[in-house]
Amino acid sequence: MIEQARQALKQWFGYDAFRKGQEELVSALLDGRDALAVMPTGAGKSICYQLPALMLPGTTLVVSPLISLMKDQVDALNETGIATAFLNSTLRADELNRTMQEMEEGRYKMIYIAPERLDSERFMRLVSSLHIPLIAVDEAHCVSQWGHDFRPSYMQIPKLLRQIHPRPVVAAFTATATDKVKEDIVQHLKLSRPVRVTTGYARENLTFSVVKGVDKRKFLASYMQQRAGQSGIIYASTRKEVDSCRDYLLRLGIEAGRYHAGLSEQERAESQEKFLYDELKVMVATNAFGMGIDKSNVRFVLHYNVPKNLESYYQEAGRAGRDGEPGECVLLYAPQDTMTQKFLIEQGESDEQRKQMEYANLRDMIDYCHTTGCLQKHVVTYFGEQDAAECGRCSSCTDEREVTDITEHAQKIFSCVVRMKQRFGITITAKVLRGAKDAKVRQFGFDRLPTYGVMGSYKEKEIVQLINVLAADGYLRLSDSQFPVLSLTQRAVAVLEGKERVEQRVTIVEQAAERIMLAGDDELFDRLRQLRKSLADKAKVPPFTIFHDATLREMCVRLPASEAELGEVKGVGERKLARYGRAFLQVIAEYAAETKN
Repeated sequence: MIEQARQALKQWFGYDAFRKGQEELVSALLDGRDALAVMPTGAGKSICYQLPALMLPGTTLVVSPLISLMKDQVDALNETGIATAFLNSTLRADELNRTMQEMEEGRYKMIYIAPERLDSERFMRLVSSLHIPLIAVDEAHCVSQWGHDFRPSYMQIPKLLRQIHPRPVVAAFTATATDKVKEDIVQHLKLSRPVRVTTGYARENLTFSVVKGVDKRKFLASYMQQRAGQSGIIYASTRKEVDSCRDYLLRLGIEAGRYHAGLSEQERAESQEKFLYDELKVMVATNAFGMGIDKSNVRFVLHYNVPKNLESYYQEAGRAGRDGEPGECVLLYAPQDTMTQKFLIEQGESDEQRKQMEYANLRDMIDYCHTTGCLQKHVVTYFGEQDAAECGRCSSCTDEREVTDITEHAQKIFSCVVRMKQRFGITITAKVLRGAKDAKVRQFGFDRLPTYGVMGSYKEKEIVQLINVLAADGYLRLSDSQFPVLSLTQRAVAVLEGKERVEQRVTIVEQAAERIMLAGDDELFDRLRQLRKSLADKAKVPPFTIFHDATLREMCVRLPASEAELGEVKGVGERKLARYGRAFLQVIAEYAAETKN
């Protein structure tokens, strides 16, 4: 069976071999085993259920909360020759009726549905009459109340399973999930002894950077000018910030779209479509945008503000480099961002337990911003990979500043926290250490402590940053609340007792932009992109559904001169070779002739 799957992989998708984790998952599903897959964005999750769906008799259901992703994937599958459709709120009544009629007639190998569709009695009656061998649940973390994107409608999936006889195989997929969220997925989706595959969270083609202490507008202008013509997403935390950033880019002469919940549905749809079709290179958005964008050639994701948690950040940053080509993930940090996120938590409708969890998640995000260790290792360790290696590419790994022994400064800070009874936060602790003539400091009698003013030669914001670094690296703990309180960990106690030294790079990194560079596109690559865009416009599909950037780049390296040679390029399946091969070979031949002469 797996040999047939390999042949189908080449025939339909144009790939000679499975990627990490794919073969194990495909084999399990074809053998009738449930599965839980945790695979980073760009690792090829979709093929893990699309290939079995193609090979199994009947119609596979794919449950996804992402309406935009449904359309993208359905377009791409139909372009490949696999009959697929979707059911969601974007369909008119006549379109919905026609699709459901065609489902009943068995015309489709796959149907994508929004979880809200499970509330429809008509739909539930229909599926009970169909042969459904497999249900794939995408973004499965949405089933967990401990996940970053809980969707109550996902709890209807067990009801769907009870409607279908015999019970179909169930496969759950997500890019990010802590151990607690994984167990919730297994429990809530009633997975039966699932095959578990975690391919690792590290993205070897992505470079992560945290930039602090810069004028964000100046950085944005410089960054965007260096990346003219590249496709990218800029995330901001509020609608107002999105509008402001986008207006600023327009004034710079950079055409950019915007996307947030305050816009009309029509404007959001138009912006998204222009971005997908490469008519807009840059999108400025809140986190309402991007989760469902299957756009392969996003070269950078820049977070203008700190996100609410590491799971959201890694999901959003993962929009870059889905094609396996280099991508950049840059986060601009400012202390005010933390206050904005706390305000959003307090304004939310969550109960106190949920808010406490949101504050804990925000603290993990702030630790990421301040760690002096490898950024990618920090993230994958958060998700449970304890033996992760350093990436060697991020802004921490490439930081050339000398490591300094700051044990004495650390001891002063730890001593001050102890003398303040471990009952106060970062700001007032920094004021005491600096010796600030502050009313609150005097009110509590902290101006009489031995640690008052012991770091008087430093600015308050420098002391605050150092405290944050020590917290990020596990010496200090902050409580999970709106006003977090500092306390010492055992590591800090060891430092106070003289049993451990503290060495850090602690100055602000202000020139990270100079290290955030990518190689430019070559001439042939540009010509192939122009051809792809022309073909995509004629077919009225996004360019990446024709070929991904990685496929075009391999063409540039191989310079295929025949259909047989072009068929060896990854991503060129039989149908696309027949439909587009001649046009791409002609462009390559013309380029080869010009460069030869």
